[in-house]
Amino acid sequence: MNHLNDSLPTPHPSDSAAQLAAALAPAAAAGHFDELRGATVAGAPGAATAATTPKFIANNPDITGAWAQFFDQLGPEGFQDLDRRMQSLQRQVRDNGITYNVYADADGPQRPWSVDLFPLILSQGDWAHIERGVLQRARLLNRVMADVYGPQELLRKGLLPSALVQGHPGYLRAMHGVQPVGGTHLHIAAFDMARDAQGDWWVVTQRTQAPSGLGYLLENRLLISRLFPEAFSQMHVQRLAATYRALLDGLRQMSPAAADARIVLLTPGPYNETYFEHAYLARYLGLTLVEGNDLTVRDARLYLKTLHGLQPVHGILKRLDDEFLDPLELRSDSRLGVPGLLQAIRAGNVLVANAPGSAFLESSALLGFMPALSRHLLGEELALPSLPTWWCGERSAMQAVLPQLAHSVIRPTWPMAQRVPVLGGALSAQDLAQWSTRIEAQGDEYTVQAHLPLSQMPTWRSEAAEGAGQGGSPIAPRSVMLRVFAVCDGPGSWRVLPGGLARLAQGDSGITSMQRGGSSADVWVQTDGPVDTTTLLAHNQTAPAVVHRSRQVTSRAAENLFWLGRYTERTENVTRLARITLQSLNGEDQTSQPLLTWLSAMGVNQGLVLPTVPAAGQARRVFERSLIAGLTQPAQVTSVGYNLRGILGAASAVRDRLSQEHWNLIVRAEAEFFAPRTGAEDDGDYSPLDALRQLEVLSGHTAAMTGQQTDRMTRDDGWRLLSIGRHLERLGFLASALESGLQTGAVHDEGGFEAMVALFDSTITFHAQYQQRRDMPALLDLLVIDRDNPRSLAWVAQTLRGRIAKIEAAAGTPGESAATGIPEASDLSLVALCAQDAEGRHTALEEYLGRCVRGVLGLSDVLATRYFTHSADSLRHSVGA
Repeated sequence: MNHLNDSLPTPHPSDSAAQLAAALAPAAAAGHFDELRGATVAGAPGAATAATTPKFIANNPDITGAWAQFFDQLGPEGFQDLDRRMQSLQRQVRDNGITYNVYADADGPQRPWSVDLFPLILSQGDWAHIERGVLQRARLLNRVMADVYGPQELLRKGLLPSALVQGHPGYLRAMHGVQPVGGTHLHIAAFDMARDAQGDWWVVTQRTQAPSGLGYLLENRLLISRLFPEAFSQMHVQRLAATYRALLDGLRQMSPAAADARIVLLTPGPYNETYFEHAYLARYLGLTLVEGNDLTVRDARLYLKTLHGLQPVHGILKRLDDEFLDPLELRSDSRLGVPGLLQAIRAGNVLVANAPGSAFLESSALLGFMPALSRHLLGEELALPSLPTWWCGERSAMQAVLPQLAHSVIRPTWPMAQRVPVLGGALSAQDLAQWSTRIEAQGDEYTVQAHLPLSQMPTWRSEAAEGAGQGGSPIAPRSVMLRVFAVCDGPGSWRVLPGGLARLAQGDSGITSMQRGGSSADVWVQTDGPVDTTTLLAHNQTAPAVVHRSRQVTSRAAENLFWLGRYTERTENVTRLARITLQSLNGEDQTSQPLLTWLSAMGVNQGLVLPTVPAAGQARRVFERSLIAGLTQPAQVTSVGYNLRGILGAASAVRDRLSQEHWNLIVRAEAEFFAPRTGAEDDGDYSPLDALRQLEVLSGHTAAMTGQQTDRMTRDDGWRLLSIGRHLERLGFLASALESGLQTGAVHDEGGFEAMVALFDSTITFHAQYQQRRDMPALLDLLVIDRDNPRSLAWVAQTLRGRIAKIEAAAGTPGESAATGIPEASDLSLVALCAQDAEGRHTALEEYLGRCVRGVLGLSDVLATRYFTHSADSLRHSVGA
């Protein structure tokens, strides 16, 4: 093993893996609790308490029993195998598409989720203390919120300052006096906690609006338990599924429709930093993932917009901050919420977890008032103490804490942009004086909290990692913060998720923020009793293991799938058109005026060139250079680049419905197409040959996308909308191309004839069936009438009508079919289509092609009104009561 060099202790052949770990692992930093050894390193004591003398690593070099058991379960390969497991872990993160979006990241917003190889291990005794304290705090926070939005006894008695509650931007006056459905304000509460130097746990922050982590910790558990199956089994680690089931059952029980309730998970959308978690959690819990525009309020009731019409919604598990929930009563500029949602909540028609208005509970300043609140509301002392906290809005507290700024953390009392916690120990004397002056002038805006040196746990630094470990050791201690979740499993009843999300600081920073480069770890809670093997696979254990359940397709998802199909087809069509145009401009047919006229008209019509560009027949090279320049200029023309970006945008909105391979293919195609051009000249232009190569690569990518959409997606109504989008686009494009070919005379020209067949992607089929024929009957037979050619107009129209019929049958859509404007294939007659009038025009053919183009335009409008916006239905309802 390369890490075991001469500078490290040399293991004896008889040493166990645990003894080797003790020899390899450096001690935690001075003054920090060492999770591996269960002791404190000699040095400065923690700031939170200093009553007891710290133990010393020198007198206790052995690791704790739990960690010894973990390392002894590594198997015969022991430490030699950990680099391989780390590589496997990173590969699984990539393959599963686990991301945490960081938009300030120079390497791109979609950062792979960071998880360490080793879990944080908690003994049953440690966990019993945490669980008792968290349950107490969850009950207390719920009581506080019920009072603040009810009788407000705490404010009248001065147990809570009015300025801290009613002055908080998260206090919602619109919710005062509202009794939430089910009688419970909070359904999920998260608590960030850490150990001090003596190993005692302290609560640092609490989260109640939309606490994140429930999805990521599940992924961490799946990843790490599969990498260490023996240790996970032998160490009696408590499972998580029972708590998630209890949360779901509790939401249903307290919702207006009880067991028949439809619960949805409300997300801000794919651009949110934790969107992966939202999609993952929705799939795991079996909930419909929705955005604000998926929902609508009619007559003070909440509905989900689906392909089958408006479906009632009885509960929301929200991952959206309160201020964005309802643009009518909260932030008017919000596009993430649902107009009228607060009215539906006040009417008692929908349960929201958590009830809007809990943001004031997240203020760090509230931690200083928790002991008195617990004594008053619960008649109990806090089992789990808060880190010493002073709200500087109280003059006595401010005067007491100002001399301690150098040993404290300065936090904003309210959520404010550009304000982050400041560590007093990192400030100069001049900076400390400036902060003191600022706090004295605006005391209510600042909260001061004691600085707690976080405990440190062992992490594995793989051989390939830069700067692996300390002093070359593969094991390095890193500061850790533990987030624990309490969930409501019924009216007045709570339980704690037996595990949590451990967040690790990057390097020696002590900052455990994921936005600032932190990592995560799984949390293993041991039990001496039996392990709960509850699963979410089936509620009824006597029922079959797999029960087919049709997937609900929201109107937003359906619309994005519809446009994903359209943009994919458009990209394929204009890419083929651009290739044919460049090949014709540089081939044997560059003197054919009908061909050049047709290509010019199609280029302008499809957005490959601007209408002001001279036609190819007038200035061939100018037209060619304009076409090439426009390929990757999506802001100027709606050509190839524009449509490719359209694919990425539509796909990102339905990423939870796409396979990871499909998504990776779309991202790669977009990145490669817009990458710097290797053949570009000094003026930014590049040759037709380079452009053709670029288009050929993109053609391969779009063909692969088509395969993914055809063979890798479930045939539900969402897929049918995607297919309808593709065939609608194909029918309109091919019909207009043939119509333009007739008008310009290109189909009667040899070069134009071949180009038309190529545009229909039917060259090989045509020459195989018709040999050397170049006449209209052969052309129309294959490209218009042939029911076996997926590129013929008849085949596309027939398939399109069939897809629409299936959706209308499933949705029970009344009235006239949306496909009425699409011509029936049975209307076609080769004799009639080939017939010419006195002026030599194919009147019947032109009429048929015109009907196809008009039918496509009308169909798009009908589908949008009927299935996406439900605008016709909205005219008959109001938002309020």
